[in-house]
Amino acid sequence: MGSTDDNLSLTSFLSQKYTHLVIGGGTAGLVVAARLSENPNITVGVLEAGFAAFDDPMINVPGRFGETLGSDYDWQFETIPQPGLNGRSVQWPRGRVLGGSSALNFMTWNRGCREDYDAWEELGAEGWGWNGLLPYFKKSETFHQPDSEHQSKHKSIFDPEQHGTAGPLQTTYSVTYGASHQHWHTTLHKLGIETNSSHFSGSNVGVWTSLTGVTPGTRERSYSATAYYRPNSGRANLHLLTGAFVQEVVLEKEGQDWVAKGVRFTHDGEERIVKTEGEVVICAGSVQSPQLLELSGIGNPDVLKAAGIEFKVDNPAVGENLQDHIMTTMIFEISPSIVTPEDLRADPKLAEAADKEYALSHSGPRTAIPSSIAYLPFSHFVPHEELSSLGKSLLSQLTPKSKPSDRILVDRLLADKNLGQIEWNFDVSNYSPYFKSLPGKKYATMLQMLQYPLSKGSIHTPPTHQKSGSKATAADKPVIDPKYFAGKGGENDFKMVLASQAYANKICSTSPLSDIIVERVYPPSDPTDPNYDFADWVRNSTITDWHPIGTCAMGGKGKEDGYVLDSRLRVYGTKGLRVCDASIMPLHISAHPQATVYAIGEKGAAIIAEDWRGR
Repeated sequence: MGSTDDNLSLTSFLSQKYTHLVIGGGTAGLVVAARLSENPNITVGVLEAGFAAFDDPMINVPGRFGETLGSDYDWQFETIPQPGLNGRSVQWPRGRVLGGSSALNFMTWNRGCREDYDAWEELGAEGWGWNGLLPYFKKSETFHQPDSEHQSKHKSIFDPEQHGTAGPLQTTYSVTYGASHQHWHTTLHKLGIETNSSHFSGSNVGVWTSLTGVTPGTRERSYSATAYYRPNSGRANLHLLTGAFVQEVVLEKEGQDWVAKGVRFTHDGEERIVKTEGEVVICAGSVQSPQLLELSGIGNPDVLKAAGIEFKVDNPAVGENLQDHIMTTMIFEISPSIVTPEDLRADPKLAEAADKEYALSHSGPRTAIPSSIAYLPFSHFVPHEELSSLGKSLLSQLTPKSKPSDRILVDRLLADKNLGQIEWNFDVSNYSPYFKSLPGKKYATMLQMLQYPLSKGSIHTPPTHQKSGSKATAADKPVIDPKYFAGKGGENDFKMVLASQAYANKICSTSPLSDIIVERVYPPSDPTDPNYDFADWVRNSTITDWHPIGTCAMGGKGKEDGYVLDSRLRVYGTKGLRVCDASIMPLHISAHPQATVYAIGEKGAAIIAEDWRGR
C-alpha cells in the first residue's frame, strides 16, 4: 500500500514487484509516477534521496522563498572555478527533498516562446514542438483567475484559453506585491515596451505580472509532492522510499543489448538492489541524471575509465550540452519608508506579526513573490548593425561539423527574431550573494537573466579515482563546468549581458520606478560617469539562475548525432531505460523551466504508458 509516510519500510518497498522504477521523487519524477500509477496494471516504485517535508513553512509559505537554499533540503552543489568569472566558483542549489527543486524554487510559472519548443523538434525530438507540448502544459495545471479588481490594480492580465482547468498543479496570482510593482508596467511603457496580455500563447515578449505556483485558498506553495504524490499516495500500485540514495542502474547484457533490470541504492547505510520487470526511468535532474548514467557505465569511455567505472555503452554526449541561464543582480538603495522582506528578517516582532497574519487570513507579506517580469529581444536596445555583425562573425566560425543547435542559436541573432532573449525581474529586497546590506538601509534588486546562452558546459563524474583503483560513487559530487562566458560563444554572451545591463540601468533610471530609488549601490553609482563600464562587475558578480538543462539531450536518430535520448526518452544503446526531466531539453528556453518540466513529466508519462500498453 502506498503511504504519505516518508519512512515506508525498506522491507515493504523491496517486497513489491515493479513494472517501473522511478529514480528521483522531484518535479518530473512524481508526475511520471502519479500518471503511470493511474493504470492498475502498472506498479511504480519511486526512490528519493531526500525526505518528505509537507509541514515545513520554509517550503510551504510563499514569502519565505529562498530560505531553503543551502539547507539540508539542498544538495549544495558547486561549479568548478570559472575563468569567465575571474576564477570564481558558483553555488548551484538543487532540491534534496520530496518534490525536488519544485520545493525550493521561487514559484514563477511561465512558458517559453513557440520557437523554443519547435527548435527541439527541428533537432529530431519528434512530437516535442509547441503544438505537441501544449496539451501537457494545460494538463498539469489548474489556473485560478483573479477578479477584475485584481486585474486592474496589479496588471494580472491573461488569456484563459491558454491555461489548464483541471490539472494537479495550482496556479494563481499573488495577493501581495512589493511596493515597486505598482510602477513596473508604467515604467516599461515609457520605454516603448508594452504589456503582453497573452504571454502564455507562444510569445513572452513584453512586460507582465507573473503567475505563480500557489494554491489560492491556503496561499501555500503548490509543488509536485503536494500536487502529484500526496493525493495519490494511497494507491496500492504506487510505492515511495525516501532516504534512498541511488548508486547505479543495474544493466544486464542480453545478446547485443544492455537491459535495465533494477536499481542499486543505499538506505540507512545498507546497500540494496530493487528489481523491475519493465523499465527504469531516471528523473534525477540535469546534474544527477547524467551522473547516474555514467555511474551505470553509459557515457564517454574516457570519463568512465578515469572514474574507475566499467564501460558498457559508448555515448560521449552524456553530461555534455549543459546550458544555464546566467544571472546578475544589480542593487539599488530605495526609500526607507518601503517595507521589504529584509525588515522581517531583521525584526522578530514584524516577522511574528506577518506569520500571524498569514496563519489567520492567508495574506500579508508572507504571500509576496517577485512578480514584475519583462522579456525583450536584443533588437530593442542593441543596434541592428551590431547584432548583424555579431551574428555573421559567429556564423563564419561554424563548420559542416558544427551542431545544428549552434546554427539555431546563431540564427536567432542574425534573424533579429522577436524572442525574449533577456529577462528582467525587479523586486524590493537584496538578492545578491555578494552585496551586504547596511543596517538602516532598504534595497531593491534588478535581476537580469540571459535566456539563450551560446556557451555550453558539461557535468561529469569526477576522475579522482583514476590512480587509486577505486570506483567513483554517487557520493562523489559531479564536476559541474557551465563554462560561463567561455569560448567564442561565451564572448558573445558577455557582450549581450553588458548591453542588457546598461539597458537595465536605464529602466531603473526611468520614472516612476526611479522615484522610489535613492541610488545604485551595486555596482556603485558614479555621477561623473553616466556610461559606466559594467565589464569587471559582471565577471565578479554573475551567478546561476538555477536553470540548468541539456545534459541528457534528446534528438537525432542515434547517439552518433550527439544526443543521449530518442524522442521517446529512451537512452540510446539500451533497453528499458529512459530519462525524463529538465536534462532532456536539447536547447534552452526563454522561461523559468518549472512549467516546462511539469509538461515534460506529463508527456513523458504518456509516452511510457503508451509503449507499455503496446509492448
